[in-house]
Amino acid sequence: MNNRLMTRIEQIHNKIQFSGTVLVEQGEEILAEASYGYANRAEQLNNQSGTRYGIASGCKIFTAIAICQLVEEGKISLDTHLKECLDIDFPNFNTNITIHHLLTHTSGIPDYFDEEVMDDFEELWVERPMYHIRRLQDFLSLFQQGQMTFAPGDHFHYNNAGYILLGLIVEQVSGLVFTNYVETRIFKQAGMMDSGYFALDSLPGQTAIGFIDREDGTWRTNIYSLPVQGGSDGGAFVTARDMVKLWKALTNQELLNEALTTQLLTPHVQDGDDDFYGYGMWIGKKNGGIFKYHVMGYDPGVSFHSGYYPSSDITLVVCANISSGAFDVMDEIEDELGN
Repeated sequence: MNNRLMTRIEQIHNKIQFSGTVLVEQGEEILAEASYGYANRAEQLNNQSGTRYGIASGCKIFTAIAICQLVEEGKISLDTHLKECLDIDFPNFNTNITIHHLLTHTSGIPDYFDEEVMDDFEELWVERPMYHIRRLQDFLSLFQQGQMTFAPGDHFHYNNAGYILLGLIVEQVSGLVFTNYVETRIFKQAGMMDSGYFALDSLPGQTAIGFIDREDGTWRTNIYSLPVQGGSDGGAFVTARDMVKLWKALTNQELLNEALTTQLLTPHVQDGDDDFYGYGMWIGKKNGGIFKYHVMGYDPGVSFHSGYYPSSDITLVVCANISSGAFDVMDEIEDELGN
């Protein structure tokens, strides 16, 4: 363990009252590992290194890997048009939308939750209760009849609905339910044996409940704030150790061949001065070179950040069962390690 790093993590925890698990590895060496807070506050069950956490949009990387696996198998291509690989009618969508556009958030399709103009995810479930959202098809009514917001390829605009469509493509092309595909072809292959797409109303043991803190000091769980079961745009549960396994399997080309791994890790579109997006992940640049591949996710009762730093071979995972805090911990760790 790196004592200085552990001290910095302890200090930021004391400042923000972090609840979750932190893991930092360099190669095969663990530089830092710590867990704080409760997985179940009512029973005062502690978060532990083996606790499973929801990671919200952090699992878009799984969807991107799944699509690239199907490309590697020759069943689709990155230039395949949406209309050619999905037998669902979208009356107002541009016919030029490709899989590449969906992967890079450049499709221009309407989103069911636009994070730049909407700030309360729970509002989605007022008219359509979250307990009806268990399959990818259940999301379609939220955006299927919508109008295009810009021409495909025009620019980057983060889009959850695009990843719902990618999941539906995985289902149609592979013949498997999306969650089953990921658990079989990605989690099992990477050795992520403790991860899965668990339903909120039937969580397995050692799974952290998400907590939403109120200003008056009280709290509630997030069971009425999210779809019952996650899918291709977010909602999987992982352990910190399993997430490290994912990065290793990906960068060691155990999930995709060299060409598709490179394609997934390529900065395809720019969002800000030094922020880029590949397939299912953000890519950070410094001094003209890539210094970090990273994924993140935020939901009510969920905050998550994980990254791989190629120059130092460091992998970082911060899982939290509260609505914020993961970024603060990651930022503190990056500052200590000089990243």
